[in-house]
Amino acid sequence: MRNSSFGLVLAILMLLLDIYVYQAVRFVAQGASPKVRFAVTIIYWTISVLALLTYVFLPYLNLERFHGQVCSVLFAVLIGLFFAKLITALFLLIDDIRRLFQWASGKLFFPNTEGEDIESGEHISRSVFLNWLGIAAGGGLFSSLIYGFSNKYNYRIKRIPISFKNLPASFKGMRVVQISDIHSGSFTNKEAVHHGIRMIQKLNPDLILFTGDLVNNRAEEMNDYKDIFSQLKAPMGVFSILGNHDYGDYVQWESRKLKEQNLERLKSTHAEMGWRLLMNEHVILEREGQKIALLGIENWSAKARFPKYGKMNLAHAGTDGIPFKVLMSHDPSHWEAEVLEKYKDIDLMLSGHTHGMQFGVEIPWLKWSPVQYVYKQWAGLYKNHQQHLYVNRGFGFLGYPGRVGILPEITLFELN
Repeated sequence: MRNSSFGLVLAILMLLLDIYVYQAVRFVAQGASPKVRFAVTIIYWTISVLALLTYVFLPYLNLERFHGQVCSVLFAVLIGLFFAKLITALFLLIDDIRRLFQWASGKLFFPNTEGEDIESGEHISRSVFLNWLGIAAGGGLFSSLIYGFSNKYNYRIKRIPISFKNLPASFKGMRVVQISDIHSGSFTNKEAVHHGIRMIQKLNPDLILFTGDLVNNRAEEMNDYKDIFSQLKAPMGVFSILGNHDYGDYVQWESRKLKEQNLERLKSTHAEMGWRLLMNEHVILEREGQKIALLGIENWSAKARFPKYGKMNLAHAGTDGIPFKVLMSHDPSHWEAEVLEKYKDIDLMLSGHTHGMQFGVEIPWLKWSPVQYVYKQWAGLYKNHQQHLYVNRGFGFLGYPGRVGILPEITLFELN
């Protein structure tokens, strides 16, 4: 249940934000006819009040009888409206600060001149421009979030050729597929998910690796999808690890025993699908008498709010004589916090976790997402001397049921 005091404060802040942004809406509509201004006012406050009431009463509504998508969409719309208005408010604040400075300057240096009269001419005033710009920016953000609903199953294959001097010759040309962050509890379209699995199989990978977060919270979320994900096959096997959401840490359990049973059931699900779950251990992969090591650990994060269940010392033990090593570790913060410092013989680490925040920009000259202010390595390939890290953008989605700019990913590595 939401903390009532915090919820009340946030509701008041949302109402104040609504009032502040309405000033801009009223300002830009002042040249319209009375009927248009009245319609704009009704539409604005209808949407704002409905959003506020939804936020206030959502925790008390029994939505469990509906599909989980209902909560996800409501949550996304609320968040989208809030941030759209927040961005609009930032532009308004800039204009208010500008006008305050202009008014103060007028009083000090031009006592016989009204501050706003300093702006003259027939061009659009700065206030009108900033108000329109703020509304456009906020509206653009909200529109992009609504559009992003259609991208949640829009899988993209990232082909990553990568070379290592110490890769055994028999593994040259090896094709490795990585997927991560399935979050099956968020799925609502089984056929769309199945399409993604068929895309993977058409790549004819030698090895398939899954880097954690099979579910949102409960093992039962996989019940309707085991038949699909069990179709993933590769000559050298399908290997997996656990992510932070797989432990059931984010829901209330009636007892500790039920939580432990849920985790055991999830582990069994991996086995039932034909996946080899690595729990702080390694396996040796062999080709033509040559060997590489695949290590897999439980979730280990350098961020305080995420658990450190992983034990690298256990997974790494016994691999000293293996010339090439791949590590599966769900959280990319593990790379700089421990791997680079203590395990310099790890050639390639594969992670997920960030989802690229499911929101950002990736074009040839710009790569940006808000998640980069929390995670230094958040999507794609990174290198430190001879060690590499790849952060997968996620196969599924969590919270916001969509993606904007950062699309769901299937990664194909071609080792050389």
